[in-house]
Amino acid sequence: MFDLHRLRLLRELKHRGTLAAVAAALSYAPSSVSQQLSQLEAEVGVPLLEPVGRRVRLTEQAEILVAHTEAVLERLERAEADIATSLTELTGTLRVATFQTAALALVPAALRLLQEAHPHLRVHVTHREPEKSLPALQARDFDLVLAEEYPGSPHPRPADLAYEPLLDDPLYLAVPRSPRSAAAPRAELRRLAGHPWVMEPEGTPARRWATGVCRDAGFEPDVRFETTDLLLHLRLVEEGLAAAFLPGLVRSGPPETVGLRELAARRRVLTVVRRGRGGHPAVVACRDALRRAAASRTDRSGEDRP
Repeated sequence: MFDLHRLRLLRELKHRGTLAAVAAALSYAPSSVSQQLSQLEAEVGVPLLEPVGRRVRLTEQAEILVAHTEAVLERLERAEADIATSLTELTGTLRVATFQTAALALVPAALRLLQEAHPHLRVHVTHREPEKSLPALQARDFDLVLAEEYPGSPHPRPADLAYEPLLDDPLYLAVPRSPRSAAAPRAELRRLAGHPWVMEPEGTPARRWATGVCRDAGFEPDVRFETTDLLLHLRLVEEGLAAAFLPGLVRSGPPETVGLRELAARRRVLTVVRRGRGGHPAVVACRDALRRAAASRTDRSGEDRP
């Protein structure tokens, strides 16, 4: 029978890419990781790694082993969830990763609900964008991830992850505060063809979507500022330095500090877990708290309308 610990090291190598990254994540010496994988190769009887420049990659047989290891680990997570469900009190640590606007608008309310219902559950929250948090979820660095999908630019959905919609967040054209225009959002957008813009960095789903909206309106946006910090987007619009596209969750409610025109588009906010982890009571409780926080925000009178 193959050694499960060594199989997990092989799986970590697939997700993290290098022996050094595996060693850093697990607090091992790189030489120890290499030795353990060499022993696994001896157990299996076939090569599992092949050199590619200064790195290594998994052989076809190693990929087969990793697929079976994923199934074993999923089953073990289900066993852990069953044991936790059998207990009368929810304890332990739940590791959550979230992007900025969800961290600001949803997570604090959800944490309060969890603290009231499960005072002995420790929730550790990390601010991380979905492009990095979803691979980290697969690598078992997190138990639950808050992710976002922009129109026309959904993330790939690996088979080992389970996605659950949380809310559809309205998207707005944001311009410096001025008397409300009677023009349709598309016509107003065209008038911004020569205006400076703030957008998220190149390669992000938000940037691809925003660039596409401008191109559909007939112009290439003059992007002067690039940042994932949407509060800085808001601040630059407030100061009259740029136009922006802002999601509803970035807003803290009236009074409005910028001019907003709602677009016929929504970004989807989701919770994502590993399939074997979805039934764990801590994950179930957290998802429920986030749903309640999202519903509470949506129900506030006029909050998501300019």
